[in-house]
Amino acid sequence: MAVRELAPAAMSTRSETRPIALSIAAVERDTGLTKDTLRIWERRYGFPVPDRNALAERFYPLDQVEKLRVIKRLLDAGHRPGQIVAQPVDALLRLSDSSAAVAGPRGDPGQPDLRAYVDLVRAHDVDGLRRQLAQAQLQLGLARFVIEVISPLNTLIGDAWMRGHLEVFEEHLYTESMHVLLRQAISTVPVPETGSRPRVLLTTFPHEPHGLGLLMAEPLFLLEGCRCLSLGVQTPIWDIVLAAKSQRADIVALSFSSILTPTAVTTGLAELREKLPPSIEIWAGGSAPVLQRRPVAGVTALAALGAIAGETRRWRAQHG
Repeated sequence: MAVRELAPAAMSTRSETRPIALSIAAVERDTGLTKDTLRIWERRYGFPVPDRNALAERFYPLDQVEKLRVIKRLLDAGHRPGQIVAQPVDALLRLSDSSAAVAGPRGDPGQPDLRAYVDLVRAHDVDGLRRQLAQAQLQLGLARFVIEVISPLNTLIGDAWMRGHLEVFEEHLYTESMHVLLRQAISTVPVPETGSRPRVLLTTFPHEPHGLGLLMAEPLFLLEGCRCLSLGVQTPIWDIVLAAKSQRADIVALSFSSILTPTAVTTGLAELREKLPPSIEIWAGGSAPVLQRRPVAGVTALAALGAIAGETRRWRAQHG
């Protein structure tokens, strides 16, 4: 999510009542929808309808940006642009509410309702949030905590933000709390022996700034006895190749959010597959629907974090 850029016209003293608007670059960062997509929808569906400044640059009123956020969430859930872009925002919100299903731990009296964590975020109670999450980790164990609490809670927080129920800074408070908690958890997992395999290199592609998926995957790999090296986020493809070779990686594990376009995901994976030796596997996971819809040859798409354990056992069986 990006810091919002105000249109120059919105700051002009000539029009104090003119609504705040965002530049097309700010909308792209804020919603994850590319500039080309916004222009195509404008021509094809008649939405969005940007204002123009004296230089003919597009600026989008906040109410249109809010609708674009809802549309992006529905696209991630599998809806097609032609079915939803032209619909009024009220209909889109109803559709989003009816199709949203928050998967979380059920029937465990010792596990708090995930909504309790959201309430702590809204109350800006960072200490309380971290304390309750740490307690859940102790109760469930690290693997179950990541899979059964953090993963669905991320979805719940994302839904709340998309619907305007959370402010940007509140989502940032939550994300930073998760980063702190997961780094602490990773530090408590015993480091596998030097010769342990597989050796896993974790990173994201350029223009993929979200690293929470990496921090969720790393402890699951460590608990399976894998040796892990994280490059952090936004690593150029050729540098991923160089790092994988120099570190003698067996697996390159990539995390994707919905911020990258489907084409950027698939073409990037195809390029990486072509550049890496066949002996190095590529595993890709996250919230990009294209991973399951358009599989890339030679890439293992993980449907969920829970698949890491099974795929690791499969790798070991194949490699002795």
